[in-house]
Amino acid sequence: MILTFSRSQKRPAKKPMKKFVHWRTACLGSLFALFLLGAFVVSSAESPLPPTQVLLGTATPGGGFQLFGQHLAEVINGIELNLHVEVIPTRGSLQNIDLLETGRIDIGLVEGNAAHRALEGVGRAPADLAVLSVMYPNPGMFAVRADSPYRYIEDLKGKPVAFGTRSSGLRILANDVLDGIGLTPERDFAPVILEKARDGPRMVLDDEVEALWGAGIGWPGFVKIAEGPVGARFIAPAAGQVRQILEKHPHLRAMSVPAGTYKDQTAPMHSVGLWSLILVRPELPEEIVYRLAYAIYNSGSALAERLEQGRYTTANNTAKEVPFEFLHRGTLRYFREAGAQR
Repeated sequence: MILTFSRSQKRPAKKPMKKFVHWRTACLGSLFALFLLGAFVVSSAESPLPPTQVLLGTATPGGGFQLFGQHLAEVINGIELNLHVEVIPTRGSLQNIDLLETGRIDIGLVEGNAAHRALEGVGRAPADLAVLSVMYPNPGMFAVRADSPYRYIEDLKGKPVAFGTRSSGLRILANDVLDGIGLTPERDFAPVILEKARDGPRMVLDDEVEALWGAGIGWPGFVKIAEGPVGARFIAPAAGQVRQILEKHPHLRAMSVPAGTYKDQTAPMHSVGLWSLILVRPELPEEIVYRLAYAIYNSGSALAERLEQGRYTTANNTAKEVPFEFLHRGTLRYFREAGAQR
């Protein structure tokens, strides 16, 4: 059958067809929009959140804290992908304590004597701070050029000696060590206060000062002098002087620098000092501090492979050297889960 239309007839379904086309186009557009929305939601759900930023205060360039802090941050960032530790150069331990107390940094590297005074409230109100971990022991001593005539601390009396930067905790250690044997930097030496830690070894090598006061294992200032043209000689308190110092300042501990720590150092060197610490704001969330502790203590040999002193930054040393009441609750949580005992 063939259907025909007369001129007077209108073609049926023409207008409905147009409506259908519009409806179909609208549906397809809506479906496409829903698809894009769904894809966006799925994509947003699958996209990782940016890592939590943690600010770490170190010290001036050329010092042990700046070196340690940089390597510590890289190790943590390589293990804990949900955190990003950003290194902030500072003037040293004393400024780090202030920055922590005022909430301008989250964690800070602090020399043992400065930490002791802050946490115990020696000469000030006790600081509301907590310990994340130990760093390494800091036995204090002087370094001189190997071709110098100096052999004992008393030989340096009246001589220009670099005693560190203005905010360095090592200056507190120097005061205690010298006080223990009846000396002071201001009265018995010509003290030089540095703007940057890296200036100290250069001044010794250029004969601008006769000695550099410092401390620690693999301390950069000592390394530079020892590897200089003539090498280094280290001057530590004599055995009897160590006893005197400990009697007057019982918060200090007898410590040694193992043989071979510095170039041409053939015998261990004995002195006094304290462990340097990584301090944190107490209000830093427990989960963040727990993850920091986990990253530090589960890095294997990563930190020790970068730095000799990194082998001391362990959970066992922290548990042994720091009273648990000073530890942050995040570190305590790590110890509970790891079964650490005092």
